[in-house]
Amino acid sequence: MCRQYGSAHSDSSGVWERHRHRSSQQLQTDVQSLSGNNKPRLLLSIINELQNKMDFMTWIKVSGGAELLFNGVKEHHVTLPSQSDPWDVKQLLVWIQRNLLKERPELFVQGDSVRPGILVLINDADWELMGELDYQLQDQDNVVFISTLHGG
Repeated sequence: MCRQYGSAHSDSSGVWERHRHRSSQQLQTDVQSLSGNNKPRLLLSIINELQNKMDFMTWIKVSGGAELLFNGVKEHHVTLPSQSDPWDVKQLLVWIQRNLLKERPELFVQGDSVRPGILVLINDADWELMGELDYQLQDQDNVVFISTLHGG
């Protein structure tokens, strides 16, 4: 559902299309310029967008034995800190190493990517179709790491 208010558009979530891809600094400038005007809906949408840039939440799931490297925890609902550039999978892997991975990182990562034998799915699609390390994460994405290697 899309509503139009003057020259700005909003979707059903209240995020204005005009401001969707703007940086936090650009949005703060917009808020300052609108603060004296009588445009409360636009002002509220910009404030909501600023709040969205503060927190970034995603689900990280590990299975196939990889969960043993994460103290046996298979699902992690994480909040990633805001940053000027969008989060990508390469940055997520660094964050995972620093914050979630508990032991033997060499079994999970190799260089700046996952180790061969670990299948990565982003929202149930193979990450190779999504751009691999360069995929820009969206809020509420599901990232799954499945180890396909097993000892015998």
